[in-house]
Amino acid sequence: MKHGFYTRLAVTNIRKNRRTYIPYILTCILTVMIYYMVKSLSVNPGLGEMYGGGSAAVTLNLGTYVIALFAFIFLFYTNSFLMKRRKKEFGVFNILGMEKRHLARVILTETILVTILSIGLGLGLGILFDKAMFLLMCKVVGAEISLGFFVSDRVILSTVRLFCMIFLVIYLKSIYTVQISKPIELLRGGSEGEREPKTKGFLALLGAAFLGTGYGLAVTIKNPIASMGIFFVAVILVVIGTYLLFTTGSIVILKLLRKNRNFYYQPGHFISVSGMLYRMKQNAVGLANICILSTMVLVMLSSTTSLMFGMEDMLKVRYSRDFEVYSKEPDATGQNDKIFRKIEEFCETESIPVENKIRYASLLLVAEEKGDWFETDGKKIDVTGSASEFRSLVFVPLSDYNTESGERRTLAGNEALLFSNYEAYEKPKLGVFDREYQITGYLKEFFGEGVSNTNIVTSYYLIVTDEEFEKLKEISERELGEAGMVQTYYAFDTSASGEEQEMLEERILDIIVEVGAEYEGNFNGYMESRAGNRREFMGIYGGLFFLGLFLGTLFIMATVLIIYYKQISEGYEDRERFEIMQKVGMTQDEVKGTIRSQVLTVFFLPIAVAGMHIMAAFPLIRLLLAIIGMVNVKLYLLCTLGAFLMFAVLYVIIYSLTARTYYKIVRR
Repeated sequence: MKHGFYTRLAVTNIRKNRRTYIPYILTCILTVMIYYMVKSLSVNPGLGEMYGGGSAAVTLNLGTYVIALFAFIFLFYTNSFLMKRRKKEFGVFNILGMEKRHLARVILTETILVTILSIGLGLGLGILFDKAMFLLMCKVVGAEISLGFFVSDRVILSTVRLFCMIFLVIYLKSIYTVQISKPIELLRGGSEGEREPKTKGFLALLGAAFLGTGYGLAVTIKNPIASMGIFFVAVILVVIGTYLLFTTGSIVILKLLRKNRNFYYQPGHFISVSGMLYRMKQNAVGLANICILSTMVLVMLSSTTSLMFGMEDMLKVRYSRDFEVYSKEPDATGQNDKIFRKIEEFCETESIPVENKIRYASLLLVAEEKGDWFETDGKKIDVTGSASEFRSLVFVPLSDYNTESGERRTLAGNEALLFSNYEAYEKPKLGVFDREYQITGYLKEFFGEGVSNTNIVTSYYLIVTDEEFEKLKEISERELGEAGMVQTYYAFDTSASGEEQEMLEERILDIIVEVGAEYEGNFNGYMESRAGNRREFMGIYGGLFFLGLFLGTLFIMATVLIIYYKQISEGYEDRERFEIMQKVGMTQDEVKGTIRSQVLTVFFLPIAVAGMHIMAAFPLIRLLLAIIGMVNVKLYLLCTLGAFLMFAVLYVIIYSLTARTYYKIVRR
């Protein structure tokens, strides 16, 4: 054959199949662009110059692996739609004398053209918008904007290598499909008739059971630490249940609609229900994919958005005061008093206002709950048991509680007040070591320090008499050593400016070192500040927010393309059927009504089921977010509703466009 024949034939094939090829190529370009931008942002040296940049870099780098895996699956899957549409064309070439090896060369040339176009334009757009994304990220995390234009040869090479490998696998799968198909199978490709699927009631019930179990786990779990393991189990059950219900339950529903004479024996419903029923085996998997992708989009966008906008709330939960000092030095040495006094003297000298000052002692014990008794001995704790049985017991002396709360509570020696941060403790007594306490009252709130506030284990705060606290202190130090030492918590707020707070943070650290040296040893404690960690939070959750936007864009793009190809494929399959119906008298209005009925019957099912998934997953995801300090349930609810409404609007737009395309294909 003449030189350039295969290239001209490949270009002609792409141009003639532009209705299916152009969306595919655009998707490839955008996928390459997104991968490059995320990878480039993760290694951008500018991240190292900002607070929290290291955390953002790690987050984005992990995201590149997710994007790479998703790109492989997604592009491989969407290419199968192209091959299905091209089978008849390859069959004609085969009948006209082209051998399978010639078809392989045509496919190879087309793949090379798509690869060059996708990687070339994708990298070009990625490099072009990479700086804009970096500047936007600097703006979000509040970092200084650096000058210069960063382009990494290593990132470009990584992108080219990844997508060349993906397109190579796609090419091998394509020629394998052609090689194993007979000419007559290629000619009939994409138009084979489907037999009426059987009603598989058992699988439909099994799907409902899987889905119901997944929902039940998500709704009933109350303990945050247990929710981490339950989440993955629930996700797997829901995914399996979704596929089973779409592949078998949809057939059951369609057959029930067919039995409803008032509904079925109408021109629009008759054609749409019968048409969907006979190809539901291939239709259902696509619908299930759309449902799962839609759910992923909603979870990704709602959670990352709520983390970003709820960051200040998370900071306030994690850091109860602007400045916090944790000390395990005994009060008797006077070291704590000296450090705290010097901090206050410095604030007074520099005219830095000190507000909401708090100081109290506490004893933290990690224990396994066994009825109303708590085991603290590590040798006796069942480490193979359920993690949800572990508890944090935080004992606070009554005098400190009364001083800081402004109350005047009284307790007998064996009595205690209790506050629980997660699961309620409803037993009348509580035992630990050789002590047993009667619970005489339950507190509605407690002025806990930040570390305990974000403890994923259920924490029981117990207020006991000063005498009992001293006895517990002696026992815990004897039984548990350093792990059973009392901690003094000292914290305060200030209305000082950001610069003054940074200066104060440095001075507190100096005071701790100076006083520790006076007592001939290092200070057994540490200091934290809300201002000092704000930028670290910005880096972590800013990185998650950007990653959520990138992944959300990819998932939305995948959803749109799957819906588009589904409608295109079904349009070509239905064209001959609608042509016959129009020849025997079916009007254009009736065609439109039938199409509307057919699309609406199934099209909005995935988004409706995705909404059900989100509703069921809400309590579980709320607990997972609480683990990292996101306890603003109202904000997360608003973000979830906002994400669903925005996605629903996009879904309606996609429906309108694809229904119009479908109608153009089947119109005579």
